[in-house]
Amino acid sequence: MNYPLELSFKLLALASQIYIRDANGGMIGYVKQKMFKLKEDINIFTDDTQSQLLFNIKADRVLDFSAKYNFTDAAGNRTGSIRRKGMRSIWRANYEIYNAADQQVMKINEENGWIKVVDSLIGEIPIVGMFTGYLFNPSYIVSRIDDTQVARLQKQPAFFEGKFQLSPLGQMSPDEEARVLLSALSMTLLERSRG
Repeated sequence: MNYPLELSFKLLALASQIYIRDANGGMIGYVKQKMFKLKEDINIFTDDTQSQLLFNIKADRVLDFSAKYNFTDAAGNRTGSIRRKGMRSIWRANYEIYNAADQQVMKINEENGWIKVVDSLIGEIPIVGMFTGYLFNPSYIVSRIDDTQVARLQKQPAFFEGKFQLSPLGQMSPDEEARVLLSALSMTLLERSRG
């Protein structure tokens, strides 16, 4: 992949749609989240014509704080999953990434938990709360189980739009790249109400 990747979505859209672009601005993916589903069901296509499915992300249970989100490719083969790390994610976002054999291979940790706290407090103030998306920009580190950092997902300043940048911090295999991107997409959708 041609890094850094940019993930962008409109905050006021009814159904979440994320555009994935490479460093040259070329679209490499389009995410469409199905509306009114009790279980999350997210499709990733090659572009916004939605003609070619690349991956699907589906929750394993109905609206649960620690649901597991399973990744499958276009043929329906399981490629991995991500799970929010329960109560630890209240203070600071923590996620576990699993491979196709359901073994934890990576994790995502928010770099600074105070940004989440300040964003939540200031976001409740009328008028001032509209500017939190520009002022408070959390970042997340993706690392292997041995704490080797492989990527950083950072929120970019933006009004009325969510923009994230995914940058590599180390070498990744093609399978790891796909798993990191799918995990970043899942986490972005789950954490989109912040910042």
